[in-house]
Formats: sequence, structure tokens, C-alpha cells
Amino acid sequence: MKGGPVEKRKQAMRKQAGKSDFGSVHHTENTKKTAEVKGLFRSGTSWLDYLADHAILPGMLLFSRFGYALARRFWTEPAGTLYGRKVVLTGGTSGIGKAAGFQLAEKKAFLTIIARNEKKAQQVQQEIVEKTGNPHVDYLLADLGLMQDIKQVAKKLQDTKISIDILINNAGALFNERRETSEGFEQTFATDLLGGFYLTELLKKSLSRSPGARIINVASGGMYTQKIAVDDLENSQEPYNGAKAYARAKRGVVILTQIWAAQLQKDGITVHAMHPGWVDTPGIERSLPEFHALVNRILRTPDQGADTIVWLAVSEKAGHSTGRFWLDRRPHETVVFPGTGESEKDRQALWQKLQDMISQLRD
Repeated sequence: MKGGPVEKRKQAMRKQAGKSDFGSVHHTENTKKTAEVKGLFRSGTSWLDYLADHAILPGMLLFSRFGYALARRFWTEPAGTLYGRKVVLTGGTSGIGKAAGFQLAEKKAFLTIIARNEKKAQQVQQEIVEKTGNPHVDYLLADLGLMQDIKQVAKKLQDTKISIDILINNAGALFNERRETSEGFEQTFATDLLGGFYLTELLKKSLSRSPGARIINVASGGMYTQKIAVDDLENSQEPYNGAKAYARAKRGVVILTQIWAAQLQKDGITVHAMHPGWVDTPGIERSLPEFHALVNRILRTPDQGADTIVWLAVSEKAGHSTGRFWLDRRPHETVVFPGTGESEKDRQALWQKLQDMISQLRD
């Protein structure tokens, strides 16, 4: 109905979205402290990284373990600590997320892992506590592809934590067949884009209560190959391709990172995205077996893939900028292939469609 409650909620969200700082979103990649501006480009990247990103073979090699080994030779920032900082990590029971969990616990974070499988969550929690000696590790259960699960886990976090210092949106998956969740959303879109968006929106108040809060979104180098399809977010208008759907969702994650960076800067919340490079994980071996067989000798370890996630959580330097896209502790361009960038209209359309989808789930 035209004047029904759902339509009124949508109209209210459109009005609110109109007030959002979309116009300056491209400027959020400037540093907060001009002394930190060392790159030649608005993204903060250096000219060497810019050239490597735009040259296909060197750019791809940066994603490998060789790229990691090269990058770490230039790291000079001393190791920091997260003692007492409340960190929420999604997808922390395997692969990159599990490695990040161990590293965060080693830095004395008060860690909450959001996981779907209770048995795996218990096992990882025990492993982390035993191997790091950090007793401040717990878990909550939620399927990050189901919005009702996300709503419930966000409420538990709000009820048990006055504030959240760091939110790491790591959960994601590549599905080779198009399926819909029990809530009717296409599962790649739901798990890799909408779920992280909804969780972040629900936890913004909790993050705003923490001085120097951070949001870290895990994307993928695969997003370089795709433009966001704002008119086909659920991958229904052409033959389904799992890798393409995954890459599009991760492109959306990077766009949201820049929008949040603009909107949340006034609250002192830093928002960054990163990609871990090519990492040898069970998910890659299962979802992309041919790719895994071809490049497995040069894939990174999960620890190497997780490094920049943890660095973004602890680094003083990372807190001096917002809205950037990182690989191996260095900012990189978000668009390298022609036709894969989005317009301001695309950004606004993406934001509004996601808001419309979650508006009916709110109280």
C-alpha cells in the first residue's frame, strides 16, 4: 500500500539518506593528519604501488606470498598491543579469520568471535586461550547470511558490552551455485554484502561510544575485476557465476567502506577495507579447485593473509586516515581496470537499496 508503514519507513530512510555525506565520500581517503600524507594519489598509494596495481602481472604477483615477503621488508612501525580493547570478529573459526583471532588474542584483545557452528567455535576458543594465554576470548552464534540471526547477535552484543572498540567484518563465502537463504535473499549477496552492512549499521552506536573505534572490512582482490551491479545485487539477471558474484559483493564492501568513512568521521570512527592477497584456505580449495591447483605453490598462509587485518586494528598510522583500501599495510587503488569504477549515482543507489532491505527488519 502506498501509505502503509513499510512505505513510510522507506520514505523516512530516503529522507535520511539524502542527508548523508555522499558528496564528500571520495575525500575521506585523505589523511586526518596532513603529516601522514605521503602518497601521490588520493587513495594514499605510492607511485610504485600505483604502477604495480595497473600492470597485470606485477599486480597479481603482489597478491602472492612473494608480494608479502617483499612488502614486509619495508615495515618499520613497532608492534603494538590491544590490551583491553573489545574486538568483534566475524568468521573467526577457519582460514584468515581464525588466524586473525589468534593474532588479536596474542595482542591481548578482549575478543568475541561470531560463528555459525558452535562446535567449531568452542574448539577455536579453547585453542586460542590455550596457545595465547589470553582468557578474554568468547563467542556468539549467528549465521551471517541470515538477517534475523544478525539482529539477535547484535542485540546480545549491545546488552553485554557498553561499547565496542573494533568491528572486523571478515565472514564471507564463495558459492558456485545460486541459492536463496531461508529469508529469500541470494546467499552470496546475503553473506558477503548485506549481512556485514546490517551488522555494522546495528553496531554503529556501540562503536561511537569508544574513543578511536575502528571498522575493518575484509574484501578481496577479485573485486578489481567487477563493477557493482546495483540493478542486480542478487545475481538473478544473467547466468550465475560464483566468482563474479563474490567479486561484485566485495566491490560493494569497498564502496560501503568509503561511505561509512565519510559518515562516521564525525563520531571519531575510522573505517578501512583490506584484501589479504591470495591465501591458501579451505574455502579457496573447495570453491575454486582449479585456481587452487594452479597457484597453490605461491599462495600465502592464513597468518600472512590476516596480518593487515590485525595491523589495521592496532596501528597508530592506520588511525590517521580513513576510507582506504589496504594490502600488506600499504594503501592501494580501488579501481585499476576500465569500466569497473562506480558513479556517485551508483553509490547512492547501493546505499538506498541496502537500507530499504533492512528497514523492514528494524523494530
